[in-house]
Amino acid sequence: MAVQKFSQSLQDFQFECIGDAETDDEINIAQSLKEFARLLIAVEEERRRLDGKKKFDKESEKYYSILEKHLNLSAKKKESHLQDADTQIDREHQNFYEASLEYVFKIQEVQEKKKFEFVEPLLAFLQGLFTFYHEGYELAQEFAPYKQQLQFNLQNTRNNFESTRQEVERLMQRMKSANQDYRPPSQWTMEGYLYVQEKRPLGFTWVKHYCTYDKGTKTFTMSIAETKSGGKVNGLVTSSPEIFKLKSCIRRKTDSIDKRFCFDIEVFERPGIITLQAFSESNRKLWLEAMDGKEPVRIFVILFYFYSFMTLFLNEAGFNFVRKCIYAVETRGITILGLYRIGGVNSKVQKLMNTIFSPKSPPDMDIDMELWDNKTITSGLKNYLRCLSEPLMTFKLHKDFIVAVKSDDQNYRVEAVHALVHKLPEKNREMLDILIKHLVKVSLHSQQNLMTVSNLGVIFGPTLMRAQEETVAAMMNIKFQNIVVEILIEHYEKV
Repeated sequence: MAVQKFSQSLQDFQFECIGDAETDDEINIAQSLKEFARLLIAVEEERRRLDGKKKFDKESEKYYSILEKHLNLSAKKKESHLQDADTQIDREHQNFYEASLEYVFKIQEVQEKKKFEFVEPLLAFLQGLFTFYHEGYELAQEFAPYKQQLQFNLQNTRNNFESTRQEVERLMQRMKSANQDYRPPSQWTMEGYLYVQEKRPLGFTWVKHYCTYDKGTKTFTMSIAETKSGGKVNGLVTSSPEIFKLKSCIRRKTDSIDKRFCFDIEVFERPGIITLQAFSESNRKLWLEAMDGKEPVRIFVILFYFYSFMTLFLNEAGFNFVRKCIYAVETRGITILGLYRIGGVNSKVQKLMNTIFSPKSPPDMDIDMELWDNKTITSGLKNYLRCLSEPLMTFKLHKDFIVAVKSDDQNYRVEAVHALVHKLPEKNREMLDILIKHLVKVSLHSQQNLMTVSNLGVIFGPTLMRAQEETVAAMMNIKFQNIVVEILIEHYEKV
């Protein structure tokens, strides 16, 4: 009775918790206590079943004991005494009979219940086990496409990482090996920091200025760079610039001044000469050539060379070469594993380029299919696009393309890329159309060549796009170049 009472109190037990909700732990503990109460009740129910056996044993012992005494009674006893003994034995026999029936009933009940009370949980267990495995199989089947897509995306991401890392490493090496005095294009013919010699009551001092020069108008400006306490220059220009019109520029001889890298300029607005100091010899040469000094002019020769190179390539011969390469790939090698990813032998590629773009070669020169293998042709196509001094998608629109694909809105990305493509020069857009149409066909055979849209983006992103200035920011944006190409391929018809 005590156990039953205790189990009932466990059933009724309720946790008091802070707040209007219980934690998972509190809920689980309360459920465990109720389960414990149910277990105690079940045990007591089994104990009650055992009471029938005890009662039978007790009545049996009592009955046989009285029966034995009754049989040992002497026949000489008084009739009344014998009648009382018979009555008592009949009563005990009745009790024994009832206890026997109850005991047999309990035995029959237990034996029959065993047939289902044992088998039912076993069946439920097996059913649960089979259900678990069946549901697991069904879930595995449903999960399979997602798993395959995830593996596919992971591989693409790994390939993208490898390609981006190689591209960034290449860009980093180029930046390391580049001339430190490289000057990115700007609106000025020349700009940068110069030290200007200024007279003081006790001699001369050199003050850092930020200077610009426009060759067309011969306008030279200089602004004092702000200096922090302690003499450290933070590079900020706060003063109004002084504007002069250049009269002449002369390199300063080393033996005429104790400072290196100096040159003198004359201006109309100020009498005398202004002595300036550059950061290095090469930096001084850039200033001198910009101001028509005595140093040979080299930067414009380089720019002219690039310009003529681009004009030479983005012409009939270039279009013919691209079309012939694409035809060769589509007719004999579009299913080749690693198409465009595996490069050809450099010497063969260079020989192909020299053959096609030789000044003596006709613009519509054919590509000998038997002479040039597929890897050489695909590498030649990529090499052609990389060799343009300005990438096919232009320096001007580079930042706009990057900003467009950084948006979280997929529809906006496509619309923005679409609009920007139609801002490209006509020849660039025509060449891009030819190439992307081909890459769409390549991607349709990705089951054989493994060149998915993502993989093609990795390969042609840096080929079709590059920043005008090779900076750290440009390195960080390489992966977005790939996304631009992916959008062009996936949404070719719309774009």
